[in-house]
Amino acid sequence: MSNFTIHPATKEAAIEVASNLRIEDRREIEEGWGVNPTSYLPELINYGDNIHFTVPNGRTAGLAGVINNEQIWMVTTPAIYEHPRSFARSAKQFINSRAEPLLWNIADKRNTVHLRLLKFLGFTFTSEIKHGPHNLTFIGFYRGSNFTSITANAFQRSKYFSQRRA
Repeated sequence: MSNFTIHPATKEAAIEVASNLRIEDRREIEEGWGVNPTSYLPELINYGDNIHFTVPNGRTAGLAGVINNEQIWMVTTPAIYEHPRSFARSAKQFINSRAEPLLWNIADKRNTVHLRLLKFLGFTFTSEIKHGPHNLTFIGFYRGSNFTSITANAFQRSKYFSQRRA
């Protein structure tokens, strides 16, 4: 049984997560994408299909979602450490509920907790790319079919997407 509950994302949850991000997630958003999480996350949840995770005491543990029908994302707070296995199972439940034939994105190579989670969730890692305003190393990942046909375009869209957010 999971100690985490999945809910539709709300502005209040986005603000709570933005104010309590794990340091690795904050660094990825600020240094890797060049945006302020406090203003960006409440806006991001207006696009795509987004959720938030809560622990039994009601604290929000993270936000996740899918935008553009294939680009998956997630950010978390230290609340994920209260029940790490349960959080991983809840994240897997969210991923397995998705109907998209392909989910992909890039992740900051320094965010090792998320890289381990992505591996557990069944994502495959691709190439490393330099990304964002600080030219940091990000790793591409995907789960699903038809990735080889969109690899170059996906990473280019990801670069375009990050530039549009700055």
